[in-house]
Amino acid sequence: MPKLSVIVPFYNVQQYAPDTLRSLRRNARSDFEFVLVDDFSKDETPDILERAAEELSEVAQVRFVRHEKNGGLATARNTGLDVARGEYLTFLDGDDWLAPGHLSELVSAIEGLGCDFVRTDHVQATARARTVHRAPVGRRGEVMDPRRAILPADRTTSVDYAYAWAGAYHRRLLDKGVLHFTDGLRTAEDRPWIWKLHREAESFAVVSLLGVFYRRGVASSLTQIGDVRQLDFIRAFDQVVEETAADPDAERLLPKAVRTYCAIIAHHLSDENKFEPAVAKQLRTMSAAAIQRMPQGALGDVLDTMDLHRSAKLRRLRRRITTAKAAA
Repeated sequence: MPKLSVIVPFYNVQQYAPDTLRSLRRNARSDFEFVLVDDFSKDETPDILERAAEELSEVAQVRFVRHEKNGGLATARNTGLDVARGEYLTFLDGDDWLAPGHLSELVSAIEGLGCDFVRTDHVQATARARTVHRAPVGRRGEVMDPRRAILPADRTTSVDYAYAWAGAYHRRLLDKGVLHFTDGLRTAEDRPWIWKLHREAESFAVVSLLGVFYRRGVASSLTQIGDVRQLDFIRAFDQVVEETAADPDAERLLPKAVRTYCAIIAHHLSDENKFEPAVAKQLRTMSAAAIQRMPQGALGDVLDTMDLHRSAKLRRLRRRITTAKAAA
């Protein structure tokens, strides 16, 4: 069994894949496994990966899997999870990269703490600029209860720091069915995943490692594209709310889930000019329907405590669908 499996999905990233693959080589060990998943790329990415897999196999264990159709990031990660054999698992996106030696430090951290998963800080890279982003937990190197890190509802917490690649995860979580993503989600795929992780794992810690470089501003990234795939955030957060409502601690946890959902809807409505006109209209319609589906008691409390600008946007949507129902 490899000590660590690193699952790396790639899709049309021929410009960035060489940097990603070089960083893997600088982290390679004979007991590490690199799982490279090509999600049916249309550019030169598969050829780059095929050559890299052969070269990396000299210094690490390598698995190269190619999809026969594009399934999205969540599905590609699941493909990697299905073939990964490591005692520990982590992720990397095909346009990001790692500092030399980061993976060995990550394994040492989770082994030393003996917990289900660890979370790390990361560096955001936008062109030549570098910005450190910290996991929103003050206590470092201390084993904690993941469920307690979901709250408070009115502050940024661990479930808002949803980056799957910012951490490492023990295989027992995979065996319990906690690590898989919702198949087919094109965006916000980390959101149901991080909530499930914090509800169902038994222990975690945050460690001060800065070895993951997250590339922002990539033209092909879904965060930069205003098409209908962006609207998958609604399906993602519907799942968060539905699963949290079924949790034994629903009364305590639901306000956080609803508040986060409302904040994401308000964010997209404020930035709706980036969407194609038909998609912007669909965004408003789907957001209004989502507000109606939310637990109305928790929603009312959230709207009463949100800032005026965001709550006003959401109240207008709520009134619009209520008025439409009354007219019908």
